[in-house]
Amino acid sequence: MSKQIYGPTFEEMLHPEKIDPQVRKKALQAAKDSPLDPVNLFNITWKDAQNVPYHVVLPREITGVDANIIVMYSKDFPTGSHKVGATYSVTLEHQIFDKIDQKRDVLVFPSTGNYGIGGAYVGTRMGYESYVILPELMSKERFEKIESYGAKYFKTPGCESNVKEIYDKTWELRKADPKYRILNQFEEMGNYRFHYHVTGNTIVEMVKHLKEKGVGNGRCAAFTSSMGSAGTISAADRVKQVFPEHKIIGLEPIQCPTLYSNGYGGHDIQGIGDKHVTWIHNVLNMDAIMCIDDIECKKMLQAFVEEPGKKALVEEFGCNPQVVDLLSKIMGISGVCNVLGAIKTAKYYGMGKDENIVTVATDAIDRYYSVMADMTRDYGPLTKTEAYYRTHYILKGAKTDYIREGSHFARMCWHNLKYYTWVEQQAKSVQELDAQKNPEWWHNHQSLVSEMDKLLMQKRKQEALV
Repeated sequence: MSKQIYGPTFEEMLHPEKIDPQVRKKALQAAKDSPLDPVNLFNITWKDAQNVPYHVVLPREITGVDANIIVMYSKDFPTGSHKVGATYSVTLEHQIFDKIDQKRDVLVFPSTGNYGIGGAYVGTRMGYESYVILPELMSKERFEKIESYGAKYFKTPGCESNVKEIYDKTWELRKADPKYRILNQFEEMGNYRFHYHVTGNTIVEMVKHLKEKGVGNGRCAAFTSSMGSAGTISAADRVKQVFPEHKIIGLEPIQCPTLYSNGYGGHDIQGIGDKHVTWIHNVLNMDAIMCIDDIECKKMLQAFVEEPGKKALVEEFGCNPQVVDLLSKIMGISGVCNVLGAIKTAKYYGMGKDENIVTVATDAIDRYYSVMADMTRDYGPLTKTEAYYRTHYILKGAKTDYIREGSHFARMCWHNLKYYTWVEQQAKSVQELDAQKNPEWWHNHQSLVSEMDKLLMQKRKQEALV
């Protein structure tokens, strides 16, 4: 059997300064010189070489609200998206419990984008033949990245919201050959644990760090996150344990408002709005669902990344040129969606200048150049005047429409929607679904983080002796 490859513990992903100094040094160098070296698994963290979270506080000149809107960005993760952390955690947990074997199994990562790209990276770095299942209408850059990491893919019919077709493909593969091991982000609790422990605690530390810099009150008033697998929004479960007043705000496309109104439809906020409620989504802890327009997200992304838009932000709104340059590099479509959700949250709840709303830029423009080309084709070249109008209307003028608060009745409706995917289609039992109503079910999964870390340390020692 080949020697198994292991990366960081959950605690090392949260606090990379706890990684062996030589390994950390090698990993940081590899990020520049050898990005496909497996040691880059130790770069799966929200923190830079100085152990400061990757973040930017958005200028009030463009948000139009008093609250501090803080964007944690993930372009500096090994794949350019924090979803690589979820993929690594899921794969790691299967390897720790000997559920997968490099000689026997082919890993399959069902995805609508960044989790699949993460699977292509992690699976091959850990020595596995790896496939990604991805809807055929996703951006061409996604497929190119998968191939660049040494993995292959299966295309399924449809666009972002066609997840049923992805699930159908996983069952087809299972029946075709037992070598295919499906690592499904939508149900694997390793995804939840990564965000609960690593992303959640990073948020807690970051708002305290910002208070020392004179920004905010050291607490987190809200976390806004659009849902694909609902991994990222799991971070808010941890944040709410530290700051009980904290609000968890889920986001969906207006064009596919599944939780908001049991709606359905196609949309183009790639990575979210998958027309079902995922198994790992703790909807009973969510305080509101808000809907965001996909075309507004794409129009504002274009204003962030193209030169006329950047010029408008600096010259017309008075933004710091360095901040504008950073925004042009860290934002993707879902990142803009999350920012719009943060602005709506600030307006709806009347949050003030000392309050912090945290959100996430899930990926960056490198996945969307083809989408921007389509925008130019459909709407014409972006001008400075048009960029000014978009910023004023879409960002500063964000409306407080399409908001449904999380009453007990609403939360139970959200939870009950899981039945149609997970019991009727994916072989879960009603008893398993009902168990999620008990907060202890979620607490038990949260507590497994330390157990996983202990088991990983044991595995590392065993491999060192081989």
